[in-house]
Amino acid sequence: MSRFFSQKYEKLVPYTPGEQPKDMKYVKLNTNESPFPPSPIAQKYAKEAAENLQLYSDPECRDLVKKAAEYFGIEKDEIIFVNGSDDILNFAFMAFCDDKTPVAFPNISYGFYPVFAEFNGIPYEEIPLNEDFTINPEDYMGINKTIFIANPNAPTGIALPLETIEKIVKSNPDNVVVIDEAYVDFGAESAVSLVHKYENLLVTQTFSKSRSMAGARLGFGIGSKALIQDLNTVRYSTNPYNINRMTMAAGIGALEDNEYFKKNCEAIKANRAWTVAELEKLGFTVLPSCANFVFAKHAKIDGGEIYTTLKKMGILVRHFDKERLSDFNRITIGSMEQMETLISALKKITEGAE
Repeated sequence: MSRFFSQKYEKLVPYTPGEQPKDMKYVKLNTNESPFPPSPIAQKYAKEAAENLQLYSDPECRDLVKKAAEYFGIEKDEIIFVNGSDDILNFAFMAFCDDKTPVAFPNISYGFYPVFAEFNGIPYEEIPLNEDFTINPEDYMGINKTIFIANPNAPTGIALPLETIEKIVKSNPDNVVVIDEAYVDFGAESAVSLVHKYENLLVTQTFSKSRSMAGARLGFGIGSKALIQDLNTVRYSTNPYNINRMTMAAGIGALEDNEYFKKNCEAIKANRAWTVAELEKLGFTVLPSCANFVFAKHAKIDGGEIYTTLKKMGILVRHFDKERLSDFNRITIGSMEQMETLISALKKITEGAE
């Protein structure tokens, strides 16, 4: 770092995004992207919006907000759109946490949570998962802290039932509970239905996964009008034009093309079930996933070795060195062709390991 770098950030350890190597063409199963292109309607709208890129985008996202409010059955001032769901998560750390209001989240979860806490100078507690990698709801009951829970969790893919989420929200009436639903469309139950019941609930989602728009950067939060007003105060104090015209238009198209969205989600679920069955035949233990990825470890082969060997074979998966995770690899569920390629490679790797 330079000698000009602020001391308040000198010990900051940044988030490590999934690798995007360009040295060869890989089967990319490491960053939970969709194997399917965006909706044709989303592509059409984005192309049309490109004709007016000389003009600023609408900071209020009025057309997109109207469409989304209709889609989710909420009021227009109960939703906020941002530049990817990482934006809304950071805004929530800024708006609802400080040195008097610390934050809590699982010790095995989305890697950005501790980074956001450190970046914003917020005291935080990382609550251990159970031995089976599930969240213990009792650990979050009435703890008087802002809570962040990814549901389904990452990188495990395990989801909490809605009634459990509600108990956590209800038991913390004086603190905001953020439910990060980046992967909810692949098998978990959304907490959006609870936002009119609990003023302290914020639900965040993204268009990156189930709506095939990772490269467009579009996320959102749904909550009470007061919470959304707080978040907009932060947004307008940083970058009110944080969503470009093309992304905004594509988001409208994606919401309009609900059949395309549903078809792709069902394809991912089917491919996930097939992949889990094939992995288990090869001696892998696979955690129960409600996401567009699975978390798997082999009984006899080190997770790092599997990751390295697959990469040499042109297949990328995500490996974590963190304690309790190093035996595992997170594998994105792609097209059936991609999953067949993966399983074929793993058969070669695991030969003789029984």
